[in-house]
Amino acid sequence: MRALAALSRFVGNTFAYWVLIFAILAFFQPGWFIDLKGAIVPLLGLVMFGMGLTLKLEDFAEVARHPWRVALGVVAHFVIMPGVAWALCQVFHLPAEIAVGVILVGCCPSGTSSNVMTWLARGDLALSVAIAAVTTLFAPLLTPALIWLLASAWLPVSFMELFWSILQVVLLPIALGVLAQRLLGQRVQHAVEVLPLVSVVSIVIIVTAVVAASQGKIAESGLLIMAVVMLHNSFGYLLGYFTGRVFKLPLAQRKSLALEVGMQNSGLGAALASAHFSPLAAVPSALFSVWHNISGALLSTYLRRMNDENEQKLETQQLSD
Repeated sequence: MRALAALSRFVGNTFAYWVLIFAILAFFQPGWFIDLKGAIVPLLGLVMFGMGLTLKLEDFAEVARHPWRVALGVVAHFVIMPGVAWALCQVFHLPAEIAVGVILVGCCPSGTSSNVMTWLARGDLALSVAIAAVTTLFAPLLTPALIWLLASAWLPVSFMELFWSILQVVLLPIALGVLAQRLLGQRVQHAVEVLPLVSVVSIVIIVTAVVAASQGKIAESGLLIMAVVMLHNSFGYLLGYFTGRVFKLPLAQRKSLALEVGMQNSGLGAALASAHFSPLAAVPSALFSVWHNISGALLSTYLRRMNDENEQKLETQQLSD
């Protein structure tokens, strides 16, 4: 069991590399992975169940201690990422299916890997966990509502179909995970130790299935989609950080806000796009999954070196210039 837990930690720490390697492999050998399409939704449910196993009532204590900070993070996430996605679709005049895919990933809740990146960046981990949990719990209502509001101009969007999908693949598995943890207590600890391995394998399969199903379209417009994904993610980080700065949050909370706003549950985006739109609409989510884990690791390394003292020096230097 120790060996499996160690393997799980290693795979979790090298998540971005596995996603990138298998995405490239699926692009060049789509036939190997095309039959995995049917596994996308069940695997996402498995990931969400694992998230439920790790959630504790204490994770929501931050909401009671600093409700306005958590509310700020949740509002920033569901305003900035959908808004930036819609703006990028307008600026680049994206085709309908790609535009819906970009908006869809922008309307998803915060990604679970953001908590790891916040920890690496020496941000406020409690705030990060609280924002991720609350955005996920609000997702069944806010995600379909925002997709309907912003994407209906490109393709027909059914609020109720999206609502029931998110309820089934997000909220229900999380609730079952929380219930299992409450009933079984310490007996689920061994399962929690191997969750990174399960999550990475599941997300890798989701990404490879999407890439394999859309290989031809990616070859045609992959560079454009990748550019949009990179801009979307980068604006999320920047606007999340400066939102915290505008509201005078301490540096640790600004780090958390940047990562929670910029990182999305792209697995959910890929599952919803595949189920309700088309394989092409799932491509932005698949590419986002690859990119945000790379960019998140780079940003957390940079933020880790930041402290209040050197930030004040930078501000003084900017004022003197």
